[in-house]
Parts: sequence; structure tokens; C-alpha cells
Amino acid sequence: MNSEQVDNQALYHWRTIMTFIVPSLIGVFLFMTPVQMGDAFTIPIAVLAKEIQNFSSEYITHIVMGVITTTAVLSVIVKLFKPKMIMKNDFMRHLLDVSLIWLATRITGMIFVSMTFFKIGPDAIHSGSTGTLVLHDLMPVLFSVFILAGLLLPLLLNFGLLELAGTLLTKVMRPLFKVPGRSSVNCVASWLGDGSVGVLMTSKQYEEKFYTQKEAAIIGTTFSAVSITFSLVVIGQVKLEHLFAPFYLTVCLAGVVAALIVPRLPPLRNKKDEYIDGTIKKGEPEALPEGKTLFKHGLQVALTKAYNAQGVKGTLTEGIKNAVDMVFAVLPVVMAIGTFALIIAEYTPFFQWLGMPFIPLLELLQIPEAQQASQTIVVGFADMFIPSILAANAIESDVTRFVIAAMSVTQLIYMSEIGALILGSKIPVSLWELFLIFLLRTLVTLPVIALMAHWLV
Repeated sequence: MNSEQVDNQALYHWRTIMTFIVPSLIGVFLFMTPVQMGDAFTIPIAVLAKEIQNFSSEYITHIVMGVITTTAVLSVIVKLFKPKMIMKNDFMRHLLDVSLIWLATRITGMIFVSMTFFKIGPDAIHSGSTGTLVLHDLMPVLFSVFILAGLLLPLLLNFGLLELAGTLLTKVMRPLFKVPGRSSVNCVASWLGDGSVGVLMTSKQYEEKFYTQKEAAIIGTTFSAVSITFSLVVIGQVKLEHLFAPFYLTVCLAGVVAALIVPRLPPLRNKKDEYIDGTIKKGEPEALPEGKTLFKHGLQVALTKAYNAQGVKGTLTEGIKNAVDMVFAVLPVVMAIGTFALIIAEYTPFFQWLGMPFIPLLELLQIPEAQQASQTIVVGFADMFIPSILAANAIESDVTRFVIAAMSVTQLIYMSEIGALILGSKIPVSLWELFLIFLLRTLVTLPVIALMAHWLV
């Protein structure tokens, strides 16, 4: 039902207005409001996730292993036997009836998590810098974030906030970044909280036909920014905490430049402007009708969404399904792909070879210790934290360590989390395309970061 079909008296009734305001404000508080914890800023949802981690720290890895194993076993059963009970249930079929490549990925995740948990098989799989890092450091964070984000994201998505933001900001986001105005909420939630939240929001809205293939691909690979908190961790790792303000200014500037340029290049430029079911996008959903002010139209669209929103029971049911979908569908993928990428980074010279072509560029940009720095550039595709670890141990120049830390944050796509999340979602980006976007972001942001480093450090 659109805004023209809803009676104005019902639309502007106090109950509809409160249905829009209360859940949206709670969602803004949980996902977008900075709160100080110790010396760092974070968001309430991250604080709650941390509390879940602390409360369940003794058995959370057992739960994660159980989830990954159960997902793989049930997926095999569904693929082989097609049980009627599951095939008749749309949600269960969507969750477990996957393609052969994703079935293989889930089985690989089960093998990796079992070998890591029980410390069996080659050390390369379960060492502290590969499988153990993913299972014990990353998985508890993702599990707790997924549970809370799944349950609570409907507060942001279902009651009109995105409709209002989308209408008000579409004249900025569309011409500059080729995306709808509503994507600004994804960006803010990522920026203040966690990049994985941005990916989950994008995937959810793509499945619900708010974004086309092209828009979802751009938002998922461009606006799922790294949080302020994690940026502080990275700059601390290279022992430049005193430069955090200029560092984060550099990260933001380079990120905006990448967001302006990369969506205008292949492969993002070549993505289809059609929805998940193949229907073609017609017109601009957030366009302003004639005779209406921007705010009035945005408010009317938002109130229409609130008027049509499900009740408490429906919202809770959707939240539970979201959480189950995230946990069971994504954790096995992150375990499989994240561990595999870290094995390549840790035990092969593959990323060092890929970094060699960057040596002339680094020398041209007058970056000291260019050869050592080149080895850190491409390894960020495996995990965002590895470049700063290598820089802290092997590089003396403050300028070079500043550049490497900023690069690792602005490259954005790393397979131990964001990359694996995108691949595990419905967002239409392949592994090869992710790597190409990673390289493009590197080439676009490196000159910006180098210029800022020479000026600020």
C-alpha cells in the first residue's frame, strides 16, 4: 500500500506517528549513537554484543562449532534426500537448500572448525594466526553481533526511518555515489559500529527489493566502512596512537574519494540495475513528486511504512528469522574462507608476489622502505589486521607505518570477515570481483594517503 492509498487521517494519527518515532529512535540509539567505553567510542549494540561474549565466553566456541557442524550436516541431508518437512517450509528451504559450491564451503567450514577446536591435523589449519584466530577471536564477535543485529535490525528497517533518510538524502547519495539515500543509514551504522552490520543491512534490503544488484554491490563493497573503534586498534598496533586524529581524517578522505571513483569503474559499473528477482528498476523510488516539499514527502513515505508495519509478534518473528539466517548461513562461510585466506597469507609467498608490482608506485610516492611496505599491501585482502602487525614488526618509518595502517582500513574488503560476509550473503559479487574491487580501492586511495602522510606525519 503506497502513501496515496492511505487515508491522511490514519496516516497522521498519533498511533501511526508513535509507531514511526519510538522504534526508529530505539534503532538509532542502538546502532548509530556513539557512547564512550573507557578510552574509545562505540555504539550500544557493540556494548551489548561484548556483554554476550563475556557472559558466554566459556562455551561460545562450542556453540559456534555446533552451529557450523549442524549447518553442514543438514545441508548435506537436504541436498541428498530433499525431506518434505524442510522443502515445504520456505525459510528452512532457503537456509539449507544451497548450491553445490556453497555446500562445499559449508563442509569445508565444518572440517576447519573441527580441526581447530580439537587441534588435530596440520598446524597450518589450526595455528594461532589461522584457524584459531578465526574461531577464538573473530567468531565470538560475529556470533554475538549477528544475534543482536538480527533481532534488532527491524527497528531500523521496518518503521520508516530508512524511507525518511532515503528521501532527504537521495539528492546527495544518488549523484555522488550512484546509490539511494537510504544507504546513508548503512554507512553511519558501519562507521560508528561495525562493518559487518552494514553488510547485513545491505543484504537484507537487497533481498527485500529496496536495492538493485548494482546498488547492493556498491553499498556492500563501499559503505560497509570500518568502525572508529577498530581504526583506533589499527593505529595503536603500529604505535602511532598520538596521530589518531590526522589518521582518521585521512581514512575518511580516502574513503570518500574511493566511493566517488570505484563505483564508476568495472566491475561495479557493469552490474545490472535490476532487483533480486530479475525485475528491472523503473524510475527513482525516492524521487520527489511534483507539488511536495522534500521533508513532507519523506515524512509521508515514512509514516506509510509505519502504518503498514507488522505488530510486535510479527517483528519479533522476523528478527528471530534474521538472526538464525545470519548465524547458520554466514558463520560456516567465514570459517572456511577466512581460514583459507589466512593460511595463504601466513604460509605462502603468494601475497608478497602480488605486492611486488606496487614497489615502483610506492617509490614514486616517496614512501620509505618501499619493498617491505609492498609486502603488506595485498595481504590486507586476507585480513585487515595483518598489514599493521607486519608493519609494527618490520618497518621503522613513521610515514610508512601511517600509510600501511590507513591503507589496511580503507581497502575495506578482507576475507576473514567483510569479504566472507558478502560472499555468504545474496549480494551479487563474486570472489574475483571482490579482489578486483580491493585492488581498485588500493590504487585509488594510496596516492591520497601518501599525500596526507607526507603532510601530517
